[in-house]
Amino acid sequence: MAEPEGGADWQRLDLWLWCARLAKTRAECARQVAGGSVRINRQPTDKAHARLRVGDVLTLALHGRVRVWRVLALARRRGPPAEARLLYEDLSDTGA
Repeated sequence: MAEPEGGADWQRLDLWLWCARLAKTRAECARQVAGGSVRINRQPTDKAHARLRVGDVLTLALHGRVRVWRVLALARRRGPPAEARLLYEDLSDTGA
C-alpha cells in the first residue's frame, strides 16, 4: 500500500481504525477512542486525532474482548475486508 496523505509517516487513529474496519463509521471509531477503549503502545489515549505509525501496537477493549494489533501499514482507503486485514497483525492469539 502506498503512503497516505502525501507521504506522511503517520495517520489519524480514527481514520486508520475505520479503514481497518473496526466499525462501520469513522464517527463510531472516534467514539470508541474517546471512550477510552484504545491504547497505543500501552499508553491510554482518548484522542481520535492521535498519530498512528507503522509498528505501533494497539490494545483495543471492545465488546468484552481485548484485541492486540500491530500496525503493519497505513491505509490509503477503506477497502474490502481482505485488504483491511493487511493493515495489521493480530497478536491477541499469540503468547500465553
